[in-house]
Amino acid sequence: MTIGEETALLADIPLYLEVELDRRMITAREILELEAGSVVKLTRSAGENVVILAGGAFIGSGEIVIIEETVGVRITDVNEED
Repeated sequence: MTIGEETALLADIPLYLEVELDRRMITAREILELEAGSVVKLTRSAGENVVILAGGAFIGSGEIVIIEETVGVRITDVNEED
């Protein structure tokens, strides 16, 4: 995907990129016990698909990847609808 003349002026506007890895129900007690270094187990794993949003709008999808000790998202599809 390249930046055309129409979008070149918008190219440097910062947007929040959102990727939802999982949702889970926990008790208020568990939330109150969270501290720096706490680990919340997720039900999703590497290779599973996730939705990618920018500024709250769907822009594509990807898959969860693990690189060394880092979790990332490999973009697999970009929404090109106008």
